[in-house]
Amino acid sequence: MSFAFQSCINYGAPLDIPVITIDGPTASGKGTVAQRVAKTLGFHLLDSGALYRLVALAAMQNHIPLEDEVGVAALAANLPCRFSNMRVFLSNEDVTNLIRTEEVGNASSHVAALPAVRKALVDRQLRFQQPPGLVADGRDMGTVIFPDAAVKIFLTASVDARADRRYKQLMEKGISANIDVLRRDLADRDARDEQRAASPLKPAEGAFLLDTSNITADEAVALVLQQYRAQYHK
Repeated sequence: MSFAFQSCINYGAPLDIPVITIDGPTASGKGTVAQRVAKTLGFHLLDSGALYRLVALAAMQNHIPLEDEVGVAALAANLPCRFSNMRVFLSNEDVTNLIRTEEVGNASSHVAALPAVRKALVDRQLRFQQPPGLVADGRDMGTVIFPDAAVKIFLTASVDARADRRYKQLMEKGISANIDVLRRDLADRDARDEQRAASPLKPAEGAFLLDTSNITADEAVALVLQQYRAQYHK
């Protein structure tokens, strides 16, 4: 499997190949599920959230206010980033772990609400659609970026379940966290994502709704693969 971890510079043209979109709120499990589905099928993987986190981090490092739509969008359009061997680089600095911090995550939620920023990243995301197929993980993959995808999944889970998962992830990485703060931050991010004017978080038309609150990652992956095979192996 190739994870389509490529240069952030645009290239080529999208091809008419299978796309599985997996959308959902923060910590719903979509990243883990998307990676495992992509690995099973030998498909490329687009982690769109990483792009927004990179934009947020770059804005912070360059002292550009997150509410400066024009400035942040210009940064997004010329983002000096690349993906290689499962690592994420910004101006040749390995920021794989840095972009996963809560500070950057919350900042990315703010910049993702800016229409000009979302527009600047659309073409870049489309370029990940390469043979033999693509699994696209994000919040508007099925509604905006790949609306014609044959298989659309919307993963969700309760705030409590997501806060618990996020807490465990951070602790495993040696990052301190407070579960009550995480719970509050997740609820706030949900509200921002769902209420923003540009590409609000919502299930795509015809999406398969999958609540992961009480199932394992393996079970979620099996259900997504079942949806894919039902579509392409009729």
